[in-house]
Amino acid sequence: MSAHTPYRVLICDLRSDQLLDVLPLWGVSLDDYIGKTGALQGTVRIVTAELAARARASLVPGRTALWVERGGDIWWGGILWTTSLASDARGYLALSLQAATWDSYLNRRMLYDSQQAAGVDQFDIVRNLLAYVAEQPGGDIGIEAGTDVSGVTRDRFYSRFDLPYVRDIIDALSRVENGFEWRIGSYRDSDTGRRIKQLQLGYPRITAGARDIVLTRPGPIESYSWAVDATGQANSWQSRGASTNRNQTANSSPLMSEHITNTADIEAGWPRLDGSSDYQTVEQQTTLDAHARADAAARLRPLTIPEITVRLDGQISPAMLGAAVRLRITDLWWPEGMTARYRIVGIAISPPERGRPETAKLTLEAA
Repeated sequence: MSAHTPYRVLICDLRSDQLLDVLPLWGVSLDDYIGKTGALQGTVRIVTAELAARARASLVPGRTALWVERGGDIWWGGILWTTSLASDARGYLALSLQAATWDSYLNRRMLYDSQQAAGVDQFDIVRNLLAYVAEQPGGDIGIEAGTDVSGVTRDRFYSRFDLPYVRDIIDALSRVENGFEWRIGSYRDSDTGRRIKQLQLGYPRITAGARDIVLTRPGPIESYSWAVDATGQANSWQSRGASTNRNQTANSSPLMSEHITNTADIEAGWPRLDGSSDYQTVEQQTTLDAHARADAAARLRPLTIPEITVRLDGQISPAMLGAAVRLRITDLWWPEGMTARYRIVGIAISPPERGRPETAKLTLEAA
């Protein structure tokens, strides 16, 4: 990130969000997703002793927050987890940074107390887990949770003896039948200017934008890739749960879900393709069956992952995660033209640098 870039990186204390410094970063890349952790990478060029002292004081992995601003708006936020100092043969120093979005914090937080929910909305289960995280000494990093509900209630018991990570619990809950999507977004309050880490929940999906974004090639689409992957496809599925016997001296077998076979798929000419999944902490048959049905439905067809690269023109930003896109592509593969509707589930920003325009790579899924 040069002095001419529209981006700034704010370095803050993770728990208090107190601004510590603003340092120039080079070679920056950042991304954010629905359903997985986003990342930021960049380098601080250590060209003076004063800059070295500032970097040592402010860039502390594990307790430093990074916010990326573009034109006054917050485009990315997360936690600095790794730094790597390197010196070349001429003695030039560079500090490489790797950070991850706020949800990565939940990969480092565990349940040390059992939690139970009976007939509780699945969004409230997530909020209760985040409240537990924040209530522990040093555990509040300022994630705001909201009050919306999904209308789907769950019965869940999470045992402290399983030492579960909170991120794993939320992911498993979201991926059951009639599940939801979640992420922790970053933005600035338009009234107060305060930086906000916001839990975003969507049932059944996270959506954004009132109208479809139209992208064409030839046109604003600079390049694209269209991967179709059948290696995980299955039309026969079974999931495995926890052991049915707590007595370690006796023979035991795991809880097994119903065996799901899509006979219509096989009759239509597809070969039989088997698949399975493991849920080693699930002890209830109904819960395991719901996981199996959701997994079977997700794996029935080859995984298609379109990625398109566009120049940023004002209509694309990380705030558009969940927005619908209407693609229109005409080329040798689709000589008569292809028109399809997709949803943005990932965005990777490459800020402008010398000889490189500002672009966004969008990861899409069927809308």
